[in-house]
Amino acid sequence: MTVVVAHLSTPEGREALDTAATEAVRRGTELVVVVGESAVSPEAGTVRGDDLRRVEERLEGAGATLRVETGKADLAEDLVAVAERTSADLIVIGLRRRSPVGKLILGSNAQRILLDAPCPVLAVKPERAPAR
Repeated sequence: MTVVVAHLSTPEGREALDTAATEAVRRGTELVVVVGESAVSPEAGTVRGDDLRRVEERLEGAGATLRVETGKADLAEDLVAVAERTSADLIVIGLRRRSPVGKLILGSNAQRILLDAPCPVLAVKPERAPAR
């Protein structure tokens, strides 16, 4: 049983990572984070990023574990493949806010994940900053 999410250093990516960590803790299961090759430090073979360190600390002692997998190239294909391989319970994705016209068309990666996923997909978006 796993929760699968991609790590992107964007507001949408951070919201998806935080939500996925919450779900992994709630379910007491493993959180599998798929990262791009650019996020892996070649000299140490480790993942760079404060986001992942923060999530790992959050999962420690909460009955959930973190595993990082390096994706090949295509985010949608990588998430679906990892979800299939790990018999995932849930995939979490982040969505951007869109204009009224943009809302008619879902992002191509999000659409591919929704159509090809072997499990439920939870789509989240970051909170909107308060208007001034």
